[in-house]
Amino acid sequence: MYRNKTCGELRLSNVGEKVTLAGWVQSVHNLGALTFVDLRDRYGITQLAFNEDAAEELKQTAQKLGREYVVQATGLVAERYSKNKNLPTGEIEIIVETLNIVNESLTPPFTIEENSDGGDDLRMKYRYLDLRRPVVRKNLELRHKFAFEVRRYLDSQGFLEIETPILVNSTPEGARDFVVPSRMNPGQFYALPQSPQTLKQLCMVAGLDRYFQICKCFRDEDLRADRQPEFTQIDCEMSFVEQEDILQMFEGMSRHLFKTLKGIDIPELPRMTWADAMKFYGSDKPDTRFGMKITELKNTQKDNASQELVESIFPECFQVFDNAAYIGAICCEGQAVYTRKQIDQLTDFVKRPQIGAKGLVYARVEEDGNVKSSVDKFYQQDILQVLKEKMGAKAGDLILILSGDDAMKVRKQLCELRLEMGSRMGLRPKDKFSCLWIVDFPMYEWSDEEQRLMAMHHPFTSPKPEDIPLLDSDPASVRANAYDMVVNGVEVGGGSIRIHDAKLQQKIFEILGFTPEQAQQKFGFLMNAFKYGAPPHGGLAYGLDRFVSLFAELDSIRDVIAFPKNNSGRDVMLDAPGVIDQVQLDELQIALNLKTDE
Repeated sequence: MYRNKTCGELRLSNVGEKVTLAGWVQSVHNLGALTFVDLRDRYGITQLAFNEDAAEELKQTAQKLGREYVVQATGLVAERYSKNKNLPTGEIEIIVETLNIVNESLTPPFTIEENSDGGDDLRMKYRYLDLRRPVVRKNLELRHKFAFEVRRYLDSQGFLEIETPILVNSTPEGARDFVVPSRMNPGQFYALPQSPQTLKQLCMVAGLDRYFQICKCFRDEDLRADRQPEFTQIDCEMSFVEQEDILQMFEGMSRHLFKTLKGIDIPELPRMTWADAMKFYGSDKPDTRFGMKITELKNTQKDNASQELVESIFPECFQVFDNAAYIGAICCEGQAVYTRKQIDQLTDFVKRPQIGAKGLVYARVEEDGNVKSSVDKFYQQDILQVLKEKMGAKAGDLILILSGDDAMKVRKQLCELRLEMGSRMGLRPKDKFSCLWIVDFPMYEWSDEEQRLMAMHHPFTSPKPEDIPLLDSDPASVRANAYDMVVNGVEVGGGSIRIHDAKLQQKIFEILGFTPEQAQQKFGFLMNAFKYGAPPHGGLAYGLDRFVSLFAELDSIRDVIAFPKNNSGRDVMLDAPGVIDQVQLDELQIALNLKTDE
């Protein structure tokens, strides 16, 4: 037996017991006659003590130890003279009687500490060492508990956990597929699933009623902090339900997770339409931990996010505003103290290419109620007072204004500015949670690249019943029976009521530009299944990685994944992706035609 106790469980109540521990050497403290070793395993750290009256051979063995050596130690539990209140085991130590070096270690390339000295790339290359750090391990423990509680909740609600295939057919669902060549079917390819969407719908056609799966999904798309080429999804589907049934079911699951894992009782989730989210926050995943809503000061465009036109509060005398189709603003409470240098920094921020604003106008509300702005020479005080009233601003507040030709683009720019100010003002603490549902999404969005309407969610989403007549006359105005759950400005899950009628599904494919032959080729298996008595059904999928990272109060999902890819989609530890042997290519009957820069 290598051990009978772990390095995290011994307390004063164990004093006098003879125990055997095993683990990794965290540190060695050689004080001449005395040597102390911190021994670490997954459960904690325990101090090993080698007294001056210990056998010479034992002391010599202890002096050979280095960081990350694997050792086994047997001895008596004793009360520690110099106690460490920062460790659960800090009141005891082990007076070592026998020590066995199980395995030596090279000097690790970075410190295995809470705050490591290793950079991201180095730690990812040696991820198996990085995972020894308690802070990283705790994230994986949280992920385990999260998945366990998901299963417990869904099992209590009658859901069946059903596995679906990893090797599937390629379907156009938005992102690029990862493809896998088939040796037994030369020239043909499997695809890795972007989600089990059609398969879970077939589970409903099969009468399984309530399905879930914690599954791997794959999308070949550009990466950012909350994306990986492979990610984990909590995939769920229910039969004979309407939207309200699904929202109630999974709001209940979220409430269970917050209570069980964070000790937080979240209130009933408010609901916000997509149109309101875009109008007041410039985002379909608004961060509602703070206010600072967007106020429209001018809008001469009628779009899906704003059904009424807003006349400008500004008379025509400032060309930038005169020529703008849309003007919007946010009010930053108490920030009139911003200096010109700070305002210039904000201007540079909104002019960054990824945001794209042309400039920033500001107005400060002085203590006497007057308004001082960067456009004073164009507008009299009475107009600036109208601005103050429109914004609901008071003394000490700062008003930030953006304008442009496209209402949607300016709203998104204001969204970025709002989030930046929220962060600067300390209004986005990671330990505070604000959750809501976004509902009534548009069915379609226009793609400049494709020059056609694209499904905003996926082609299996049902339109709102009252909007079905618009499919022929005005498909761009059709609303979807779709919904997203948003937590702290992050979309953690989304879904929809699905189409269960083959004729309606065919109509949707036509609007998306599929010929009947193309639709049959790509989705014939699903449309044929609908002809055999498909029940009304719907569901949603949560991003497990995203949800867990929020619970862990982290910025990136990489930190809750055991072996993540980097921002280029590479696994620097495994050095993947990589080339394969010509023999394998020949077996697959694949010839490479690599493009080179000329």
